[in-house]
Amino acid sequence: MRSTLATLSTTLVLTCLGAPAVWAQSATHTMVAPDEMKWTDVPSLPPGAKLALLEGPLSEAVPFTFRLKFPANYQIPAHWHPAIEHVTVISGTFNMGTGDKLDKSKTMALSAGGVAIMQPKTNHFAWTKDEAIVQVHGVGPWGINYVNPADDPRKK
Repeated sequence: MRSTLATLSTTLVLTCLGAPAVWAQSATHTMVAPDEMKWTDVPSLPPGAKLALLEGPLSEAVPFTFRLKFPANYQIPAHWHPAIEHVTVISGTFNMGTGDKLDKSKTMALSAGGVAIMQPKTNHFAWTKDEAIVQVHGVGPWGINYVNPADDPRKK
C-alpha cells in the first residue's frame, strides 16, 4: 500500500509539473534511451527551450536530473537557483557567464562534455549560437529566480 501511495504521489507531482508520468521512479533504478525522452515546454525559461525530466520531482528536497534543449540563438537572462546546480553539456556549445546581466563577452564556451557547477544564489546567464542540449542535476527543490523580474517569462 505504501509503495502504491508513493508511486501515485510521484506521478501526481510529475504530472502537475508538466512532466510525463513515465519518469516516475521505481525502487531499483531508471534507464532511459534518448529517443524515449519526452520533451515539454518550460514556463520558467524564455520560449523555445524544452525539458525532459529524468529524475525528480523538482519541487522536493530529493535528487533531480533533467535535460534542457535550446534552439539556436537562445538566451537565458541573468538568474540564480536556490540550490547547487550541476550542468553538463551533452551536445552543441553552451555559453555561460556570471553576473547580473547577460554579457556575451563575459562567457565561457562549453562544448560537449563540458561542465559548470553553479553554487546556490550565484547570478549567471547563458546563450547558444547553435542548438545545444545540457543535462542539469542536483538536489531540489529546483527553481529559477531572475535578477531582473521583468525577464521572468512567467510574469509576461
